[in-house]
Amino acid sequence: MIQPGRLCRALGPLLTRPLLGPGRRLHISHPQRRDLFSDLDKELAKFQKKLKESLPASDWNPMGITKGLPPEHADVVIVGGGVMGWSVAYWLKALETQRNALRVIVVERDPTYSQASTVLSVGGIRQQFSLPENIQMSLYSAYFLRTINEHLGILNQPPIDIHFNHSGYLFLASEDRAAMLEENVHIQRDHGASVSLLSPAQLKKKYPWMNTDGVAVASYGLENEGWFDPWSLLNAFRNKAMAMGVCQYFGEVKSFSVASKTMCTEKGDVNFSRISSLQVQMPNSLESQPVVCALVVNAAGPWSGELAKRAGLGMGSQGTLESVFLPVEPRKRYVYVWHCPDGPGLECPMLIDTTGAYFRRDGLGGNYLGGCSPAEDEEPHIQDLEVDHDFFQEKVWPKLAHRVPVFESLKVKSAWAGYYDYNTFDQNAVLGQTPLLENMYFITGFSGHGLQQSPAAGKAVAELILNGRFMSIDLNNFSFNRLLFHEQVLESNIV
Repeated sequence: MIQPGRLCRALGPLLTRPLLGPGRRLHISHPQRRDLFSDLDKELAKFQKKLKESLPASDWNPMGITKGLPPEHADVVIVGGGVMGWSVAYWLKALETQRNALRVIVVERDPTYSQASTVLSVGGIRQQFSLPENIQMSLYSAYFLRTINEHLGILNQPPIDIHFNHSGYLFLASEDRAAMLEENVHIQRDHGASVSLLSPAQLKKKYPWMNTDGVAVASYGLENEGWFDPWSLLNAFRNKAMAMGVCQYFGEVKSFSVASKTMCTEKGDVNFSRISSLQVQMPNSLESQPVVCALVVNAAGPWSGELAKRAGLGMGSQGTLESVFLPVEPRKRYVYVWHCPDGPGLECPMLIDTTGAYFRRDGLGGNYLGGCSPAEDEEPHIQDLEVDHDFFQEKVWPKLAHRVPVFESLKVKSAWAGYYDYNTFDQNAVLGQTPLLENMYFITGFSGHGLQQSPAAGKAVAELILNGRFMSIDLNNFSFNRLLFHEQVLESNIV
């Protein structure tokens, strides 16, 4: 529906066109000149008022436009307003060669962020991985977080404080995993991480509250490791990106318009697709908006696999190239918060036990948080974010109390659940595009270590979009192509 002011502007050229032929002049007998635009605005305003008054029981505005509708055209549509989506948005604007060259919008389906994986994370960052790519991404992200105000600071706004606590990660290994841990430490050091190896005796001296039974060796991050506030990082990315011209819209991408072309091969025909537009369903409304775009960034986290299917990816016949899908799904994880007045003090790191259980200090006053990933055959349902408190009693608490005896007397205060964007193929990120759907770019599948790598991953995907290749860190091993060729890239340090 056209608003009065817009209608006047649309009629402007017609109203200013000469009404008489060349050489003829229009003589006005009345000395007062009327403002046609103003009069038309007034008349249309009266018409709108009468229409509204004719429907006294309704707040429907016959001449109104739904607020919050995304534009009909955009260069880049980023689906997912978590930390990954906003990181890509920021880096696209930071790296574009001409200011405002790209029209970038971010579409997020949850205006409250109540189920967003970013804000439900425990906020850890570490370089203690086994893959060089993961180490390098986390090293860059640590640098970015240390210098965050140089990147995301906004003029005349307070400095950004993400509450970065540099207490480090402490990985414990039993005898059967000791050699692997030591090998990982050598890889980490080769790529610039500062990590030390500790014997059980050194552990006991450094952390007297720890029971070292069953521990053969441990590794401790000396710098650039710890935890920070996820919500603060998300807001910092979002605020800076919006200050640079990125627009945010709330709604759910329900469908795509896709054009395909067929290539004949010896093994049969292969369809290669390209997205021409997408449909955004507005929240709490039956209204939707089509958006024509050049490319889409799939930053939908746990739901990115489903989003890719809506675009037709992986929907081909079984066993064909077109059947290869994005293997990312939601996996629910619980985080428990407890109090133990005699527990570990300020020196407490993020401890990863030999059993997979983990915990860290949560502020001061004897408060802690932690949890443990379930066994593959015990994965909880994902229909909601309800917490299973029995899981803590039966699976988590015994492991914690064995490692830290004073936790025998802990008292659980609260708990929450969140979703991993779990890559069922190899638990590692999927970055970039696929020839099967050439203008959808992926940034997903981190399986629990995405938040800490968001500055580096967002920059990498932006580089790929703007330059056609990774520039800062070579992340080609994390491309979609490994799914096409069934080549896993395995990370041994998944928490």
